[in-house]
Amino acid sequence: MDLITLQNFLDNSSFLLLFITMLIYWAGAAFPRLTWLPTLGTTGVAMANLCMATLLGARWLEAGYFPLSNLYESLFFLAWGVTAMHLVAEQMSCSALVGVVTTPVAMGITAFAALSLPPEMQTSAPLVPALKSNWLMMHVSVMMLSYATLMVGSVLAIAFLVVTRNQDIELKGSSVGTGSYRDKLGRSLLNNNHKQPTVNLAQSNGNGGTAVLENVALDTETVTLSPQRLSLADTLDNISYRIIGLGFPLLTIGIIAGAVWANEAWGSYWSWDPKETWALITWLVFAAYLHARITKGWQGRKPALLAASGFVVVWVCYLGVNLLGKGLHSYGWFF
Repeated sequence: MDLITLQNFLDNSSFLLLFITMLIYWAGAAFPRLTWLPTLGTTGVAMANLCMATLLGARWLEAGYFPLSNLYESLFFLAWGVTAMHLVAEQMSCSALVGVVTTPVAMGITAFAALSLPPEMQTSAPLVPALKSNWLMMHVSVMMLSYATLMVGSVLAIAFLVVTRNQDIELKGSSVGTGSYRDKLGRSLLNNNHKQPTVNLAQSNGNGGTAVLENVALDTETVTLSPQRLSLADTLDNISYRIIGLGFPLLTIGIIAGAVWANEAWGSYWSWDPKETWALITWLVFAAYLHARITKGWQGRKPALLAASGFVVVWVCYLGVNLLGKGLHSYGWFF
């Protein structure tokens, strides 16, 4: 079996496995009594991850360089990273809802790479001079892993917003620096939900006195969630926070490695290239998220909205910049 035949088999198998696995996870969410479905879904994701790892390894052996030189390879490396982080997040949370939101992302990436890109863009080609460096593996692989990790953390934050119906709720899970804030938030929400304002009305009566009307309760409409939803929201909040906490150091290391490589290749650590600028924006978004969680004690809706915006920023940094303009990082079909 030649490389092209093996490649076509593995990339189509990855797509098919992820598509079937996505349906399995969705069926498991719709019919929670079928407890064997999440296990089957985990197995499917692991098989897809193995197929993509085999595909990348075969291209590495055939071409002689780390397979991250074109869009096809980077997309499959990204999908491999998403599935790997899915398995990590699922082990941490013990919740099948992780697969409900992560498998569509991985499936969409593999579908774009395997079914949308023309054959000439899927074949290996000699590296351009700028990429012939040992920094290719160090910088690009770490950046792609950080993208995959941050995407998983962000999509879990989006799932949190869906589960909580975008409402502020009191969370009981533990995370760094949030204890006192969580107690204050809980008391604030409790007071707001059960507030009974006092109205003082002084009216003259026939004897010259006053009649005072006090403690007039005004009904307020509150949104309540079931204990199952609250428990699930708490899990999603914590796992999203921990996964983003893993992706942020990877992003930092990748940016530093890229700066060193840029100095060797172009004579400058930072050139304000569009890709570099958006990498900095991505770093700032998730730095703000972690700062708000650790220092300010944010939990729940506010940091989830920040992480959800980070999902868009990561995609702009990875693909959008290359599609919208040409820069020092534009290689392959993006010219």
